[in-house]
Amino acid sequence: MPINITMPALSPTMEEGNLAKWLVKEGDKVAPGDVIAEIETDKATMEVEAVDEGTVAKIVVPAGTEGVKVNALIAVLAEEGEDVAAAAKGDGAAPAGAEAPKAEEEPAPAAEAKAAEPAKQEQPEAAPAPAAQANGARVFSSPLARRLAKEAGLDISAVTGSGPHGRVVKADIEKAIASGTGKAAPQAAPAGAPAPAMAKGPSDDTVLKLFEEGSYELLPHDGMRKTIAARLTESHQTVPSYFVSMDCEIDALLKLRAEINASAPVTKTEKGEVPAFKLSVNDFVIKAMALALRDVPMANASWTSTARVLHKHSDIGVAVAIPDGLITPIIRHAETKTLSVISTEMKDLAKRARDKKLKPAEYQGGTTAVSNLGMFGVSNFTSIINPPHASIVSIGAGIEKPVVKNGELKVGTVMTATFAFDHRVIDGALGAELASAFKRYIENPMAMLV
Repeated sequence: MPINITMPALSPTMEEGNLAKWLVKEGDKVAPGDVIAEIETDKATMEVEAVDEGTVAKIVVPAGTEGVKVNALIAVLAEEGEDVAAAAKGDGAAPAGAEAPKAEEEPAPAAEAKAAEPAKQEQPEAAPAPAAQANGARVFSSPLARRLAKEAGLDISAVTGSGPHGRVVKADIEKAIASGTGKAAPQAAPAGAPAPAMAKGPSDDTVLKLFEEGSYELLPHDGMRKTIAARLTESHQTVPSYFVSMDCEIDALLKLRAEINASAPVTKTEKGEVPAFKLSVNDFVIKAMALALRDVPMANASWTSTARVLHKHSDIGVAVAIPDGLITPIIRHAETKTLSVISTEMKDLAKRARDKKLKPAEYQGGTTAVSNLGMFGVSNFTSIINPPHASIVSIGAGIEKPVVKNGELKVGTVMTATFAFDHRVIDGALGAELASAFKRYIENPMAMLV
């Protein structure tokens, strides 16, 4: 009997994803372990492997479809020896509660197959839902196009459709947004109508009225931006945070870093001799935070409604900026790793983060986080805690300042570390203890090597 392939849950929190690309086509044979598709989540692009053997009888969800719900039917396999055409016709129902999303346009092969079956008495296919217009005209458009037009404040009747029979599709809306055409005219409220409630802030129309038409362009939110907004808004509204700052002298750290980098073994490559590793200040920060959490175990915790979760290892998330977004890959068991291992692992994670190739296990969870803007010259700042973390440290630039040492005024390089703590988990004295432990390691970096 036909085997249904459904949208996989690539992480515990995934509810939907975009079917970016099919790596097989109808008629191809697949075996368990073969990569058949690429799925985009809000954080990464992941490969999907086949778990059964058979022939691809039907691709239900075309490549490029967005917002495919987890467990929705995306393709059908015919088992060994099974008639492929029969499997494609009897593709079975999607799992209970799941629907395969409608594509922007029905694939031509499916439409031709229907036309080739005159003997079957089928109900005519429903036309795409029209968008209602004030002038009474009907504009046929895909659900995705209507949603994007609404979010962008476009009058969909002013957009020329390029789909079948002039249907407006996603590409038409994106083109209209890029060119600045089709912006909806503001609608006057009926006389005596109450003002709309704006509990979540001003509406799109309210904001856009403040700017001259043609003086801006709209960049629709992608999945990552929506996730960042939702999670950090929730954190800001629900986590009772407080902040602790420590000034750390890093002259000894900078000297040790230079000595270690100078003594790094070299390997020969096509580009010449390359050092095996090159430590950054951030590598020392990650290690110092990991050791501080080891030394102050009550601060290495997460909040739940029934208990505090005390972690046995320091899993340090490190904020990495990627094009129009942010992701926090995690150095697991960082307290047990050498600085060179942390450096090498961090470079690999950062590269794959920018390529959106991280696996969910590499950026989900963690016990705390490090955010470093020192390379941009930022002297100090605060960050928003990202649950399940109960803390985050914000690292500023090392700046030469006058400092007093042994009663004498000297010039020292000072770095400000600002901690945010979840007061439900880490009380003030405990937070100060963790910050002090971090400062000790930063100012005495040799302790990180033993």
